[in-house]
Amino acid sequence: MPIPTENVGSLPRPARLQEAIAAYDSGDIGFDELAERQDAACRDSIERMGATGAPIVSDGEQRASSFATYPITDTLAGTGLADNLAADGQYFAIFDDGHHRQLPRLTGGPFRYKTFASDYLTKSAPYATRPLKQAVIAPSMLCLLYPLDDELDGYPREQFLSDLCDEAAKDIRQAFAAGAARVSIDFTEGRLASKNDPRNPWTGRRMLEQFIELNNRVIDRFSAQERVNIGIHTCPGGDMDSVHSADVDYAELLPSMFTMNAGYFLMQLASEQDKERVYRLVGEHSRDDANGVAQVCFIGVIDPLNPTVEAPEQVAEDLVTASRYIPKERLGSTDDCGFSPFSIDDKPKHGSPDFARDVAFQKITARVQGTQIAEERLGL
Repeated sequence: MPIPTENVGSLPRPARLQEAIAAYDSGDIGFDELAERQDAACRDSIERMGATGAPIVSDGEQRASSFATYPITDTLAGTGLADNLAADGQYFAIFDDGHHRQLPRLTGGPFRYKTFASDYLTKSAPYATRPLKQAVIAPSMLCLLYPLDDELDGYPREQFLSDLCDEAAKDIRQAFAAGAARVSIDFTEGRLASKNDPRNPWTGRRMLEQFIELNNRVIDRFSAQERVNIGIHTCPGGDMDSVHSADVDYAELLPSMFTMNAGYFLMQLASEQDKERVYRLVGEHSRDDANGVAQVCFIGVIDPLNPTVEAPEQVAEDLVTASRYIPKERLGSTDDCGFSPFSIDDKPKHGSPDFARDVAFQKITARVQGTQIAEERLGL
């Protein structure tokens, strides 16, 4: 059986698209013109990813505001913010380079998605000749829209969480119905939950177990057969070529993370300081039976924050090493993170988003080729 390989989700948006987003926010262009540039970027993403030899492709989230806020706003600047939300929410993360990303704030109920991932997938599917995957946001991220301590008048926290789980499950089901072969849930807040950053109050609340329980409330609505193709992605962040929680020990996350009953996991590892130690942890805590599904472990072999393109031989070496700890039949390869989880991203280490986009496809090619080399070495 070959080693499966797939991307996480996002690709750098072309500078032309980022300029269009800014022009849309300022009112200089209408949505139709923005949509044309989004559509062109999606077509280009699918075609170029297919040219890498990748067995499964995506549109690179070119239409999404970000991996986290696509259901509730049209742009990062807040244009088209959904009902019952204000722009002045808490920080999702403060990154090592000092910049931050902020969430909206829920002001009342009921909570509903404005946009579903399937809305994007339906538009992109005609361009694909290979299976498509779709990334969706975890309910554990969006639960941070609700005030940390206060309860909203007429909209109790538990009612919000119930509505949130309904919307998150609908997001996944509609993605499959729109043609997604795989759906992965972005869970970057998992590692951040153990950081305890005093500048960012929610990180000191020991919310990891709450996050896990909330995500399982959604995942457990799906059958074992469906959960084979439902994944979880974790990483220490990756925005503006910076991270937010790489200093958090994976040992604080993995034992809990693998209690989620997903069929596969996409984990940042290429940029990890001690990769072999984490391979061992993955092998120890991942399950061969998670309520009827074996958990396939996709290890990160590509660092999207580093403009240097990995050699396929290095990719193969990482996979062969990982196979000492993770059963070969449950081993896969991926990129550490999405290449640009937020729609506006200058990619400072790369010099420009257009160069970063070209590099991303070179890196995906190296991942695909390196995975094939590893298959040969492992006799698969």
